[in-house]
Amino acid sequence: MRISPDASLRRLPSGIWILGFVSLLMDISSEMIHSLLPLFMVTTLGAGTIAVGLVEGLAESLALVVKIFSGTLSDYLGKRKELAVFGYTLGALTKPLFALAPNLGVLLTARLVDRVGKGIRGAPRDALVADIAPPQLRGAAFGLRQALDTVGAFLGPLLATGLMLLWADDFRAVFWVAVIPGTMAVALLLFGLQEPASAPSSRRANPISRENLSRLRPAFWWVVGIGAVVTLARFSEAFLVLRAQQGGIPLAFIPLVMVAMNLVYASSAYPFGKLSDRTNHKTMLTFGLLVLIAADVVLATTDHWGVVLGGVALWGIHLGMTQGLLAAMVADAAPPDLRGTAYGCFNLACGLAMLFASVLAGFLWDRLGAAFTFYAGALFSFIAVIGIIVSSGPSFGVHRRPFDCTE
Repeated sequence: MRISPDASLRRLPSGIWILGFVSLLMDISSEMIHSLLPLFMVTTLGAGTIAVGLVEGLAESLALVVKIFSGTLSDYLGKRKELAVFGYTLGALTKPLFALAPNLGVLLTARLVDRVGKGIRGAPRDALVADIAPPQLRGAAFGLRQALDTVGAFLGPLLATGLMLLWADDFRAVFWVAVIPGTMAVALLLFGLQEPASAPSSRRANPISRENLSRLRPAFWWVVGIGAVVTLARFSEAFLVLRAQQGGIPLAFIPLVMVAMNLVYASSAYPFGKLSDRTNHKTMLTFGLLVLIAADVVLATTDHWGVVLGGVALWGIHLGMTQGLLAAMVADAAPPDLRGTAYGCFNLACGLAMLFASVLAGFLWDRLGAAFTFYAGALFSFIAVIGIIVSSGPSFGVHRRPFDCTE
């Protein structure tokens, strides 16, 4: 029976909403800083674009690599919420370091520790979503959490823009304000969410033993490989900010570029997540990559602000189509008691791809120019599309839910 959007939302457990609002608050905090960080590094600390690419690549890849350990630990201990709380707390505690950073070394330390917190919370949180959500609404659940997360991701830059105008481009003052929503996120998760009874509750055997890893079937490893290639095609969003700066947008208004991207992302994540519950996942992922190719080509064409905003909007649609989808594909392909480990393995592969992609993007930008960077992204996206089309991977989606029968 076809479920209306309102009915789907009503059927989602309250825990999904709480996890979504926790993500919203933390993203407000993080994006207030991250939307300004490339400009802060270049204009205040005197860093070059290669340094921006290296910092962003190391930070984001570290967050993804750490997830393998936190995800495995959450399976081993049978505790997901405690690890998520610790990760969010670590992220909140690092926010003052950005305001205090006198040089690139301190800023890199703050960025890396902040992303360690993200890595610790990421896999247990995603496993919690999969534990809480009904199997037939799993795509909608991931889409809703991602949508609320992304609302925070555009409210953060929007608030940063207003404060930059109010305080005459005072980066450090804006960074101090970011401490507040980060603290609120930790409090909401700590006191608002009860770990579901269906989540693992007892100590388990080593999740990364040969016996347990053999239970991760080829369908799962196919998703890991495709996720890594997709990540390789999509480098750090810091380069969207730098592309906007080239177009002559006033410094205080550049965070609005991320507002625009995340507004599109937030508005599309839940509809596409719900659609993924009724659609072949390989087909939907292919169309998402075609949108990314269009975004890269548009961004490579010119740095005019209107064209840049169009490319950024397409980038947001791509994220709305693919991010929740990939998370749901991992949940579909992994046994319930190994979901934390599964998300960890998936994000390890994506982390290595993110590091390579962001450093390569910074190198190409510095040596050959911005246009060549985006054309390279389009080329990687095209390779990913060909790989999906010609591969013999499983057809996830409405016609296949590998582990639903065990739940």
